[in-house]
Amino acid sequence: MTVRRLPAVVLTAVVTAGALTGCGEQSWEKKCTTNADNVIECTPEQRPEAREVTGELLSGGTYDVTQDRGKVVVVNFWGSWCNPCRAEADDLEGTYQATKAKNVTFVGVNSRDDRDSAKAFERGRVTYPSIFDPDGSVALKFDVTQVSTPATLVLDRQGRIAAGIRGATTIGVLQPVVERIAAEVNG
Repeated sequence: MTVRRLPAVVLTAVVTAGALTGCGEQSWEKKCTTNADNVIECTPEQRPEAREVTGELLSGGTYDVTQDRGKVVVVNFWGSWCNPCRAEADDLEGTYQATKAKNVTFVGVNSRDDRDSAKAFERGRVTYPSIFDPDGSVALKFDVTQVSTPATLVLDRQGRIAAGIRGATTIGVLQPVVERIAAEVNG
């Protein structure tokens, strides 16, 4: 019998997938409710824990999602090459500005991009930081099978995924979701 070794990247992805979804377990968003605006919202008891997510920031330094425990964290997955990402940038910044006083923070995750293009895209559009994720490894830590670009996840104050939006969003859709989660007493 011949034993073949999997490349480390493949093995890491398989292990991460199993850890996030549980072998054969239904994905988190299937357990939650999807509304007419295509927003997936989970009740506190349905919310999966976000994994330890860290990454290098486009502006330098590092980000660790655990540093924001106690805050609602809005995570937006984007790329400079993505036209819907361009369309939603003003709405994301508007929601950030409208909710940051409620102990809400935003972080972008820039994927499949080069640093210069990502920095140029961000300049003048958003004031919150972004993780540089050229190979998609940070995105994998959030949700192996369902992270697309653009997409937005909202983490509650305990670091659990409370809501998700697959595709571009608007201030009219995102801000009420963020405000509901920010208003939770124990969420």
